Amino acid sequence: MTDAHPLPDATAEADTGTPDAAGLTFSFLTLFPELLAPFAAEAIVGKARERGLLDVRLVNMRDFAGNRHHKVDDTPYGGGAGMVIRVDVAERALASLPAADEVILFSPAGQPFTQAVAEELAERRHLVFLCGRYEGFDARTEGLVTRELSIGDFVMMGGEAAAACVLEAVARLVPGVLGDPESHQADSFSSGLLDYPEYTRPPEWRGQSVPDVLRGGNHGAVAAWRRGQALARTLARRPDLLVGAPLTPADTVTLGELGATPEQLQEWGAPPPPRPKRRKRPRPADPDPSPGS
Repeated sequence: MTDAHPLPDATAEADTGTPDAAGLTFSFLTLFPELLAPFAAEAIVGKARERGLLDVRLVNMRDFAGNRHHKVDDTPYGGGAGMVIRVDVAERALASLPAADEVILFSPAGQPFTQAVAEELAERRHLVFLCGRYEGFDARTEGLVTRELSIGDFVMMGGEAAAACVLEAVARLVPGVLGDPESHQADSFSSGLLDYPEYTRPPEWRGQSVPDVLRGGNHGAVAAWRRGQALARTLARRPDLLVGAPLTPADTVTLGELGATPEQLQEWGAPPPPRPKRRKRPRPADPDPSPGS
């Protein structure tokens, strides 16, 4: 893809080779490539493309309609409202791309898209996404994909917004894309918990102050405060995330202090709290040697 804006669609010519030398290639099959072009051209993703860390291909499925009117959909068998995207169109569009590690269809019946799924996809070389419109794809399209994904229990007008979400979530995990390689490791969900609150200047704003611990220079105290805040936020807002989260014995103590019950801690799989250190008994003094010994 060139650096023109908006980005051009991928060519309609067949390509049976391998993805470019980029670390990860995203290919999106869509009827509206102009909706995804800004996400591929700007900000961190655009800079990563320029550096060859990843690539983004936008494939206009209308180029594979097989008719002069570029019609890609038809009425559903059995009647009903809306139009359905033809499976043969999807097949021809897929055949124009290099072999993919994953071919993904966005669907309300799909696997929930989570941080764990994003981390899994970031290890691939070539990902292809089918972005539906109208009443979606012909059901036989499911035989062309390796998995289905859903970004939530709600209805949108098409798959492009979901595709943009996945692009943003996965691209930032590609090595070298973020300036700080540890940035994503401390983010919400990467640690299994919600993120701790962040602060910057000014230190005072409308009667609200930045916590003193963050300005004290004690890195150990800062780390402990942040961990406690992450646990508190998760317990208050998303306690479901604590099930199976990588908790430490110290976390168990903190959660108990925050009001978690023993039953909840057991449900979450929290480890036992650390045992209190036993005080060493003073060693008795040696008896005085007996006289004459």
